[in-house]
Amino acid sequence: MALSSDELNFLIFRYLQESGFSHSAFTFGCESAVSSLAISGPDVPPGALVSFLQKGLQYLELESNLNEAGTDVDGDFRLLTPHDLLYKDVPELKRVVLARRAEARANDAAAASEKRASEKAAAMAAASGPAAGGDNDAGRNGDDNDAAAGGSGEPMAVDASQLTELRGHQQEVFICAWNPNQSLLASGSGDATARIWDLDKVSPSEDGTEQGVVLRHLAPSRAGNVQPSAASNSGGEKAKDVTTLDWNPTGTLLATGSYDGVARIWSASGSLVGTLAKHQGPIFSLKWNKRGDALLSGSVDRTAIVWDAASCTVKQSFEFHSAPTLDVDWRDDTMFATCSTDKTIHVCRLGLNRPLRTFTGHKDEVNAIKWDPSGRLLASCSDDKTAKVWDTDAGELLHDMREHKKEIYTLKWAPVAPLLATASFDATVKLWDVETGRCVRTLNQHRDAVYSVAFSPDGKLIASGSSPEGMLNIWEAQSGKLIKQYKGGGGIFDVSWDREGRRVAACFGEPKNVVAVVDMDVRM
Repeated sequence: MALSSDELNFLIFRYLQESGFSHSAFTFGCESAVSSLAISGPDVPPGALVSFLQKGLQYLELESNLNEAGTDVDGDFRLLTPHDLLYKDVPELKRVVLARRAEARANDAAAASEKRASEKAAAMAAASGPAAGGDNDAGRNGDDNDAAAGGSGEPMAVDASQLTELRGHQQEVFICAWNPNQSLLASGSGDATARIWDLDKVSPSEDGTEQGVVLRHLAPSRAGNVQPSAASNSGGEKAKDVTTLDWNPTGTLLATGSYDGVARIWSASGSLVGTLAKHQGPIFSLKWNKRGDALLSGSVDRTAIVWDAASCTVKQSFEFHSAPTLDVDWRDDTMFATCSTDKTIHVCRLGLNRPLRTFTGHKDEVNAIKWDPSGRLLASCSDDKTAKVWDTDAGELLHDMREHKKEIYTLKWAPVAPLLATASFDATVKLWDVETGRCVRTLNQHRDAVYSVAFSPDGKLIASGSSPEGMLNIWEAQSGKLIKQYKGGGGIFDVSWDREGRRVAACFGEPKNVVAVVDMDVRM
């Protein structure tokens, strides 16, 4: 597809007219004979030439950020300036992108090193004596000051008898989830595998690696739902990160979502049951409904899809967001919520072609959403540093929580009490009384961004994990006291409690790439 010279001449003529260059337009129109061209002037939108040029620059920008295979965008569009796009060809632009990306990584590494050094110096100063003055975020809540700071006494370190390291993943482990009825733990990794570990049977292999059952994720043919066997990794299929996973309510099936845009359903023994390949971009979230007959997935392609779990077919596709869908959560078997980088939250129901509710109070990307145990309240958190609680029946904002100093990555409800936990890049976990909207406690013993938080099944304990610090903290929910700590290798991306609250799992990144399982000894 290309513009003809006559069409280009007409666009130039129109540009001169629209810009007020009437004499130049008259002269150019006479020389190019635009009046004799078979072009319908009223059908050409205003500013068409500028629009075409801008789209051309965007295409150059996109082409310059493609990976070597030309199949995926692999760059930061802010690395190129308009001057670059005007004066450099694509090969030179690719070199510019690579060089500036390397420079950005080096600057980030230097900044992180400086931050760690500063934090270490502050920690040493604090250890040598009480600090005078300063902004003590933990002291905002009056009588909760001691609890916010972790309580009195030192937390117990995890000893070797309480720790099991599940080794076998070759890259970062992003997510983990316990089976609701068995001692099975599922994990998903950047090595394009998920694994199912039986904690009652797992034992080290001869080389010291605990393998588990390996679920290989290889990109299927979009022509059909054909999944290569676990051994067929020689046919050129491109493996993709496993980004999300969830057990069905009975624990008989595991659903996984991948960066290749495909959801898969596996048996508890690791056999592939079905492949769900309708998304056109990475899947960031998927959840089973309460009955276990439907699966909900949210993707970068801006859609959410509800799947029939038995037939692995699409029940309904929801295309309400204008940007990537980051999280999804069921309220019941037919109603659910979705959130997006477009700053909105939609509450939807199967069978309806428009949202029941749309909430637009956030000022930046909405990272996570969670229904409370009653199904009446919906909590959300955002890069705008706020968490919000919505009354979905009334369709109104109930609480606007604004005490975090940086982006809030995730949040979790307590199983019973009206308590909400939020985890933030400001290195804190905050606990909120949802009846009043007040922050009742700040858990601030982490040194880096907190990516994960989870209540134990009885709601008495809270686990949180940070990155790149790699610290797993266990807290008493009522007092805020820090009772146990474990520092592993690499940052923690996810934490999960088993069904009895006896064990907590944490997913680690580089360099160890392990899942650490801590046995919660009641002698604490």
